[in-house]
Amino acid sequence: MSKKQDLFYFENFIECTELSCRAAHFLKETLTDFRSDEMEKNLDLLHAIEHEADEKKHQMTDKLAKAFITPIEREDIVSLSYNIDELTDKIEEVFIRIYINNIREIREDALKMLDLIIKCSEEVRCLLQEFADFRHSKKLKESIIQINFYEEQTDKAYIDSMRRLHTEENDVRDVIAWREIYTYLEKCADECEHIADVVESVVMKNS
Repeated sequence: MSKKQDLFYFENFIECTELSCRAAHFLKETLTDFRSDEMEKNLDLLHAIEHEADEKKHQMTDKLAKAFITPIEREDIVSLSYNIDELTDKIEEVFIRIYINNIREIREDALKMLDLIIKCSEEVRCLLQEFADFRHSKKLKESIIQINFYEEQTDKAYIDSMRRLHTEENDVRDVIAWREIYTYLEKCADECEHIADVVESVVMKNS
């Protein structure tokens, strides 16, 4: 376990991933019981979660600017903080795309992709909960493998969804809109993998 003065960094990572999970679950709830007349309200609620995540990231930046010694390399702290924030941003971007494209009905493929992103985000949270003990933890590698698995499953779901969209949808406007939405859903899984890559790099550097 890290020294007490180092706990801030690891706790901040956990708090930020919890916000990512909150955003993902909120998005799923909103899209499952989708009401187009409530899009603005729900966009504001999701943005409030994203804003809270930004505040956590700023706290990390402020702490890092004043720190003389850090538990891991500064560039790894910056990279990890950035990628966790990007995950929450990308989740919000999915709903922004639904809003600006004036989507009236949610495709089942999007909900299936979102289920995978929730699993991936929750595994990221598990990963960061173990991260403070990265020198001794036996669970980190297992979480990294699981995140990579979910990312691959999301890639497959993305390809299948895009294929169905281009072969079954006749409205060009819907094709353009959903292509963008599916792409942002896939980017959420990519961000989860980027987080796992940084953690794996830290472990390798310190092994």
